Amino acid sequence: MTVRVRYAPSPTGLQHIGGVRTALFNYLFARANGGRFVLRIEDTDRERYSQAALQDIYDTFAWLGVSWDEGPDCGGPYGPYFQSQRLDRYRRAADTLLQEEKAYECFCSAKRLAGLRSEGARDGVVGYDRHCRALNEQQRSSYRAQGITPVVRLKIPDQGAAAFDDMLLNTVKRKCKDLSPDPIILKSDGFPTYHLANVVDDHEMEISHVLRAQEWLSSTPLHILLYEALQYEPPRYCHLPFVTGKDGQKLSKRHGATSVIEFRKQGYLPEALINYIALLGWSYDDSREYFSLAELEKVFSAEKLNKAPAVFDYKKLEWFNGNYIRESSDERVLELIRPYLQAARFIPKDADTAEAGVVRAAIPLVKERLKTLSEAPGLLRFLFEDVTGAYNAEELVPKEMDAAGTKTILLAVRPLIAAQDDYDGEALEAEFRALADRHNTKLGNVMMPLRVAVTGSRSSPPLVGSLRLLGTERALQRVDAAIAKL
Repeated sequence: MTVRVRYAPSPTGLQHIGGVRTALFNYLFARANGGRFVLRIEDTDRERYSQAALQDIYDTFAWLGVSWDEGPDCGGPYGPYFQSQRLDRYRRAADTLLQEEKAYECFCSAKRLAGLRSEGARDGVVGYDRHCRALNEQQRSSYRAQGITPVVRLKIPDQGAAAFDDMLLNTVKRKCKDLSPDPIILKSDGFPTYHLANVVDDHEMEISHVLRAQEWLSSTPLHILLYEALQYEPPRYCHLPFVTGKDGQKLSKRHGATSVIEFRKQGYLPEALINYIALLGWSYDDSREYFSLAELEKVFSAEKLNKAPAVFDYKKLEWFNGNYIRESSDERVLELIRPYLQAARFIPKDADTAEAGVVRAAIPLVKERLKTLSEAPGLLRFLFEDVTGAYNAEELVPKEMDAAGTKTILLAVRPLIAAQDDYDGEALEAEFRALADRHNTKLGNVMMPLRVAVTGSRSSPPLVGSLRLLGTERALQRVDAAIAKL
């Protein structure tokens, strides 16, 4: 069998972690098995369709480095790849089902259907009452004469069951009587519902495997019945585990960022996001965690998927991202953080500036501290702004000291800084340590107030490197300002 899989997003919102995980697993499954990965745009929901959401699909996967073999932007032998351009195919399938009496036209008004839903909610009855299932041709003609355009409903059998073999969940079986009665498959405007379009397209595009989220599991028995009614061979299904927050609930905005564009804005690297998402419900072994996209393409296997829900851990993603930043070259990190520094107005748009030179020199320091690229302006603010107003006197004072003792320390530190020429890290730290010993205190009680004085924060790049970048004159001015505050 030639493996053919697809990602079929609806362009009604931004690409989020769950959708990207589905796309990535399909892509990796295709690559690992020498198959084809197809992008199909399910744009039949015209009320919610968004051109911006469509562009976000293209932009997201271009940024992640995930490409498809067939799709709306690159073509292919099974196009068109927009469902809105395939309406004739859905109409033909619906007509076939009508002719074979496996479906029927329904003329019920929106008002009547709303009443059924209200009554059903009260009486515990779910679904349509099959009012139009037994209409004869004379009755249907009467409705048409009134100008009523019908929908098409699938006839769900009263007996039997729909069963399929899932690659992850094994045999799944639902009795027909437990399914929602006679769902609409073709709307009155000629557009299909998700169910009909999905089945027809997967068949005509020769999709061999469908890897999708478990939230679609309840729809699959209906799709199996549609495959049987249309005499199509169904694909092999694999329903992927849910992605949840740490509270066990489905991942949503209340847990934090969920759309890829939000992660991009916060400064996550595409390789970090790809690596982490690949581990949401899949693992290679019990020890290895780092994979490039090229490596994942070789080692991915559906047999290594997990049944249990995957917990999205933002801290773990930060850890991955920080490691990928540290593994990047200084020049790459400079280019990655440049937009954030420009947005903060620390450096101008012109790349060849003295400010950019300062940032370049600072890269080895901040690389070790960055978890996301958006943290760069905060870490480098002290180089571009006067930070003496960013803290109060209390923030200078270590827990074990008072203001007078802290002032004494800074007065003693001042000549050490004034004497610096090359800011030899080991030599200066040795001097700080000796100063701490003379004052019978810990090294941290020397470094902390100096760090706050120089950078305006207790969290900053390495102190000696920060002093070197700032320069002796500016460093002394800030130490003097701190002494004055104390």
